[in-house]
Order: sequence, then structure tokens, then C-alpha cells
Amino acid sequence: MRKTESAVQRCKTMSLIQKILGGKWKLEILYYVGMEDVRRFGALRRHLGEITESSLTKQLRELEADGFLNRRDFQEVPPKVEYTLTELGKSFLAVLRTMKKWGEKNLGETEKE
Repeated sequence: MRKTESAVQRCKTMSLIQKILGGKWKLEILYYVGMEDVRRFGALRRHLGEITESSLTKQLRELEADGFLNRRDFQEVPPKVEYTLTELGKSFLAVLRTMKKWGEKNLGETEKE
């Protein structure tokens, strides 16, 4: 098969999903915001552990731009910002639940939640 033929056969939907949600932390961010009710920047950072502040900021901005998250800035000092799922983000929760169940069944839990 020639290179151009294989590019034509790519699934456009899966390619788009990969492009939008392919960031290293995006699935976990959506999981914590949607299923664990973690809404504040600092709490998200603590849950994610190794993520840098700049990386978390970038991932949150991309998820907001792609329509998965809402950002609410309370205009307070110290800064208070909360994130919630949009309708698009909420519609993705069923996919996250299925992925989590599949992972628990097939990959085993490597650490306690």
C-alpha cells in the first residue's frame, strides 16, 4: 500500500478525537472534573501530581477552547477559578466510565485511587 493510500483510509473521527484529547493529561483532567468533582486549579494539580503549573494551564485552556470545560473566574484575591464540564464534556463521561471499567478489567489497577 502506498503512503497516500493509507492516509486516505484513516478514520477522520478518531483522528479528530486524538487531536483534541491526545494531550498527556486531558483524560485525567476530564475524569477529575467530571467524576470526582475536582473543580479548582490547585486541587487538580494535587490530584495529577507530576504536572507543572504551566502544563496544567495549557491543558485546561485547550479543553476550554475545544468546548469540554467552562472556566469561571471569581475575580478575587487570591485568585479563585473553578472548572466545570460543558454539555459536550458531560456527554463524554460515559466514554470515560467505559474506559475506566475496561482498564480495571484488562490492565489491572497499578495503584490505589
